Amino acid sequence: MLDEHSTTDACFFDTYALVELLKRNPIYQTYAGATIVTTKLNLFEVYEILLSDYSCEIADRFLETYYPLARKYNLNNIRQAVLLKQSHRKLSMTDCVGYALARQLSIPFLTGDSVFQGMEGVEYVK
Repeated sequence: MLDEHSTTDACFFDTYALVELLKRNPIYQTYAGATIVTTKLNLFEVYEILLSDYSCEIADRFLETYYPLARKYNLNNIRQAVLLKQSHRKLSMTDCVGYALARQLSIPFLTGDSVFQGMEGVEYVK
């Protein structure tokens, strides 16, 4: 949890973490002051969820707000993501790319996805 960090520390927010933050889950509100790092792949997934569960206006507002926070990933991130995907078949490629990027940036990968529980560099919050 962020109690060990200042509220300006960066975390990679996977899709699960972004959705929980948007839903104002009290556990994830601890991370509300963190610098959010994510990818366009995660924004794609959250946008799809918001369109299904809420409205186009809410989904568009999310996308416009969070798009500037999306980081680009590089060739090495793709290589690392594929290696992770091969060893953890249950993970999505989006999560594998995000995890590889978080490791490169030396920031925690914030998720509630149980497949990541116990992995190095992961802040598992459920």
